[in-house]
Amino acid sequence: METNETKNLERLKELTTLYFRTLKPANDNSKMQIAQIKVLNYFELGCLISDLLKLCILALNNDMQNIEKKKSESINISLILETVLSIFPLDEMEFLGYVGEVVGE
Repeated sequence: METNETKNLERLKELTTLYFRTLKPANDNSKMQIAQIKVLNYFELGCLISDLLKLCILALNNDMQNIEKKKSESINISLILETVLSIFPLDEMEFLGYVGEVVGE
């Protein structure tokens, strides 16, 4: 039985190395993890932050009339969804599927 548990533990370590990629350990020796968002430049980062704030304001107010309909004031939903997709831990989800298989054995 112990041999099987050792094999499972080694397999889980191998799968962790292959699939856990979204979070990176912080360099300050804390238990914190870092998720990165890739942007082209500071302007895109600023637009993303601005759109996230506007989306939160709209959600809180539940009233689209509080934000003007100018193009510079509109929310770039596409950018927000692309960002969420870029930080979605798909590799980790795949890993969890494998863990389910190993635990189920």
